[in-house]
Amino acid sequence: MEDSGIGLWGVPLAIFAGAIRVSTPFIFVSLGEAITERSGRINLGLEGTLVFGAMTAYAVAVMTQSPWLGVLAAMGTGVLFGLLHGFICKFPKVNDIAIGIAMMQFGLGIAFFLGKPFIQPSAPRLPSIPFGGWAESPQVQAALNINVLFILGGLLAVFLWWAFRNTRLGLILRVVGDSSDAARAMGLNPDTVRLIATGVGGALAAVGGAYLSLYYPGSWNEGISSGQGLMAVALVIFARWNPIGCFFAALLFGGAGALGPALQSIGVTQGYYLFYAAPYVLTLAILIATSSPTRALAGAPGALSITK
Repeated sequence: MEDSGIGLWGVPLAIFAGAIRVSTPFIFVSLGEAITERSGRINLGLEGTLVFGAMTAYAVAVMTQSPWLGVLAAMGTGVLFGLLHGFICKFPKVNDIAIGIAMMQFGLGIAFFLGKPFIQPSAPRLPSIPFGGWAESPQVQAALNINVLFILGGLLAVFLWWAFRNTRLGLILRVVGDSSDAARAMGLNPDTVRLIATGVGGALAAVGGAYLSLYYPGSWNEGISSGQGLMAVALVIFARWNPIGCFFAALLFGGAGALGPALQSIGVTQGYYLFYAAPYVLTLAILIATSSPTRALAGAPGALSITK
């Protein structure tokens, strides 16, 4: 292992670094979905929003040479996708899961169509902070070279956890998510609250897409997401709609996704590719473990369609 260049501690270090890199899109998509589902609506279209956000961020960054303008543009498209989803879902007898699947396909299709001219050009990358400058090992330095969006995602998770419990907006969101009738009795319009929550959720999902195209892997192509938007929905259920739980669950998913590259880094050349399936296996395991015909999901909003 010493010949591989990173020593005996190379695998856990590589998994740690990979968990941070891979988890960042999960963090933003899951936090966005947590906001949406707290309002009583599920949005399976976030996969399409994620990919379209990645394309938009990359295209704008190429044209402006500013990655942050790319992130802002992605957020704008995410809001539009979320508002469209929320607007359609407010009509009677419209199934939000079916609409989410349709929005996912719409987002993927339009992203692939509009993004073809931007597959080859190079865009500037989002910055990272070198927390490992104190270390002599290049591997430690690389592992602690942390992207700004990961830090912002962690801070956002803590803020949302606090806001859900201690602010009027958090109370409104929880009341609407638990009971439309109770919300109307308080003078609230559940459709308006869910529309706004879905728009905010779409904006955060698009930030996750911007990270994919502007930092890791740092390019735009049609296979950039690999289903991360859909896996984030399972992650939210696993985290019991708790933003801090979403953050740590995203790290868990990220660590699972880093297993394959970590094995490659120590010279494992056979069978390592099987570990690339670890995030998908983990998603299936979570869905199976959390499903029960007789037991309600702990912490689930009462108005959410999957709890009925």
